[in-house]
Amino acid sequence: MTPLELNQKGFEALIAALGYADAVRFIKQFDTGTGDYSTDRDRWLDALSLDDIWADLK
Repeated sequence: MTPLELNQKGFEALIAALGYADAVRFIKQFDTGTGDYSTDRDRWLDALSLDDIWADLK
């Protein structure tokens, strides 16, 4: 089965189980987003000291 066939059969199964509108709603939940989370996280965390983190927790 090709990736396209798998995608089509999977969507058909969702439609059969959920109906067209809810199948579309289910698919729309998944978003790859943009950017590089790991790089962004490193920037955010590098800017914080342990004192900053403790202050936020209080």
